[in-house]
Amino acid sequence: MTGDASELMTTREVADYLRLKERRIYELVRQRAIPCTRVTGKWLFPKPLIDLWLSRHLEGSPPASAPPPVVAGSQDPLLDWAVRESGCGLALLPGGSLDGLARFARGEALAAGLHVLDPESRTWNRAAIESALPGRPVVAIAWARRRQGLVVAAGNPLGVASLADLVRPGLRFARRQAEAGSRLLLAHLLGEAGVAEDSLDYGEATARGELDVGLAVLEGRADAGLAVEAVARQLQLGFLPLVEERFDLLLQRRDYFEPPFQRLLEFARGGAVAQRAAQLGGYDVAELGAVRFNGP
Repeated sequence: MTGDASELMTTREVADYLRLKERRIYELVRQRAIPCTRVTGKWLFPKPLIDLWLSRHLEGSPPASAPPPVVAGSQDPLLDWAVRESGCGLALLPGGSLDGLARFARGEALAAGLHVLDPESRTWNRAAIESALPGRPVVAIAWARRRQGLVVAAGNPLGVASLADLVRPGLRFARRQAEAGSRLLLAHLLGEAGVAEDSLDYGEATARGELDVGLAVLEGRADAGLAVEAVARQLQLGFLPLVEERFDLLLQRRDYFEPPFQRLLEFARGGAVAQRAAQLGGYDVAELGAVRFNGP
């Protein structure tokens, strides 16, 4: 595996990067004081969040100026639609969950869409928020539960039935950027299935969002990829469900009450989003609007 994979550093690599001893890195991990994730028994450190962690310790707290009306982070087809239809005035800047966390922490976005699995606790988003934004007055609001799985060509002509099939010679898999929650999820799922991540055949291009994965399969640039069911249905592709994940929206508590987000939330609670979720498929919006995390 090449390219974006290097953005996930090992304990030794992050120690070299920070010019610290490995023993100190393990101490920070035990204290939950450094951004990290555990995949198949090994600690990995997303470089975008390590850079953010480093800059925060060098420069102190970020400025308290109002962020731009932007939703960064992971792409979600249902959220894309709701932002457009609600007239809330928010703009979308998808770049992956970890990119959204970093932009949010720097004050570059009002909200961030997240679906980051903590394999150790098998929970979503909380560990990433606590690690990247310790002590910050933030809230995570439930948007949806959604099915993630393997997107394949219509009719599944290659007969992909499991993650183990992804290592077949000649089968091309759509790679995601290191900042994507799907990238971390894939590493975890492959580890559980006993499949070496670097045994997959990745194409040259990197898919930067859920829809990009589906388009890569539709256009014949990849034979499979990890994405939400809604993308497969929209593009009339095959889909093999693997996991139900939680997609949350992260905000400063103060911004939760501001007109842009309240307008989006009011629209979402009006029934139109539930109807659209049913049309797209693979969504459960029963808990939409619930507070999933409330910082100090």
